Amino acid sequence: AAEGESLSAAPSPAPSATADAIIHASHIVTVDAEDRVLDAHALAIKDGKIIDILPSVAADEKYGAFSTASMEVQRLPDSALMPGLINAHTHSPMVYMRGFGDDMKLDAWLTTKIWPAEVRCVSDEFVREAARLACAEFISGGTTCFSDMYFFSEAVADVIEETGMRGFVGAIVIEFPSNFAKDADDYLAKGEDMLKRRVGKSDRVGFTVTPHSSYTVNEEHLKRAHEIAKEHGIPLHTHLHESEVEVAESEKGNRESQFCHQCDMACRPLKAFDEFGMVDGNFIAAHMCHLTDEEIATLAEKKANVVHCPTSNLKLASGFCPVQKLISAGVNVALGTDGAASNNSLDMFAEMKLAAVLAKGVSKDPVALPANAALRMATINGAKALGVADKTGSLEVGKQADVVAVDLSDISSMPTYSVISHLVYATSRYQVSNVWVDGKRLLR
Repeated sequence: AAEGESLSAAPSPAPSATADAIIHASHIVTVDAEDRVLDAHALAIKDGKIIDILPSVAADEKYGAFSTASMEVQRLPDSALMPGLINAHTHSPMVYMRGFGDDMKLDAWLTTKIWPAEVRCVSDEFVREAARLACAEFISGGTTCFSDMYFFSEAVADVIEETGMRGFVGAIVIEFPSNFAKDADDYLAKGEDMLKRRVGKSDRVGFTVTPHSSYTVNEEHLKRAHEIAKEHGIPLHTHLHESEVEVAESEKGNRESQFCHQCDMACRPLKAFDEFGMVDGNFIAAHMCHLTDEEIATLAEKKANVVHCPTSNLKLASGFCPVQKLISAGVNVALGTDGAASNNSLDMFAEMKLAAVLAKGVSKDPVALPANAALRMATINGAKALGVADKTGSLEVGKQADVVAVDLSDISSMPTYSVISHLVYATSRYQVSNVWVDGKRLLR
C-alpha cells in the first residue's frame, strides 16, 4: 500500500439472493434417490419451501452470514438435518389409553379393555385433548406428519391445523355403534360429509377413508368406503392380516368367529379385498404380519402400500411382517407406531431401530433392511403411501421444509462414522433439537 493508505479489509460482497431462513448443519441427510449425506451444508427456506441446498461457505456468500430483520440464520454444529419423520399408521387419541391394558392377547385386549373403554369415554372433547398431547409427543420426537385412524376424526384435523403439523385423518367406518355414530351407514355419512367440506381446503391436513378391518366392516360397507375414497382421490387405509386368527378364520369362512372377515367368501382377507377391486396404488394396509409369497406378489403387482408397526405387533404377539421380502418384491413399505395403547409410545426413532434389527432376525440375514432402508421407511416411503412424496419425505429443492435437527454431540453418538447409521441405531428422540413444518419452527 502507498504511504499513509489504509489497510482495512475490503467490504464483503452484498448477498445475491434472499431467503426466510438459512439452517447450517454438520450434515444434511437428504433421503433423496441416492441417499446423499452432505457435510458442512446449509438449507435455504423461503415461503415454506426448500429453495437451495449448498455448502455453508457458499450459503454465507449467496444469502449472507448473519440474521437480518427478514432472514434468520441458524448454525447447528454437531447436528444432522433430516426429513421430518412420517408415522404412517397411528391412532393419536389413544395416548389417553397408554398403559391401560398391557400384556394381553389381541382379542382380549380389544374386547375386554379397549372397545368397552371407548364406548364409555370417547367424545369430541376426549379426542381433541388427547390429539393435542399426541401432537406434542410427535413434534418433540421429530415426527412432522402422521396418518390417523379414530373416532371424531374432524377434531384431530382441527388439532393438526392448530399445532402446525402435517397429518392425514381418516373417515372411520366400523359396524358397531359408538359415541360418534350409530352404525356403519352413519359412519359413512358423517365421513362423506367431512370429506366434502374439507378435502383440498388445507395444505397440511389430508384425508383417507379408514374402514377399520375386514372383520369389523362388512362387504357392502367396505365397497362403499372404497367408492368414497375413489370419488375424492384419496387413500383407503385399513388394518389387514394383523393376526393369525384373522387370517385362519376368514380362510375357513367361520362367521361365528369375531375375527372372520364379514363377507361370504371363505378366503384370506387380502384375497377378498382384491376381489372387491380395492388393492391398488391408493391402498394402505397396516400390519400385514401373515403373508404368502403369492400375496406379496399381488401387493407388488397392484402397487399397494404396507405399513409396518413392529413394536405393536411384538407387544401383542401378532406376528412378524416379512419386510425384507416385501421390499425385495418392490412393495412400498412405510413405518408406523400404531396407537400408544399398544406401543406404548409414539417414538419413530425407536420404531426405526426395531424395524431394522427385527428384519435381520426374521430373515436370518444381517444385511436385511440396512439403516438407509429403515430411514426411508420412516420418511419418503410414508410420503409415497399417502400420496405426498412430491411435497415431503426428503430434503430436496422444491419440497416443503419439513425438517428435523438431531444433536449428535451427545456421548452416545460419538464418534460418528455414518450419520445414517447413527440416526437409526444410536440416536433417540431426546436428541431432536429443532423441528420445522412448512418452514415454520415448531420446536426449538
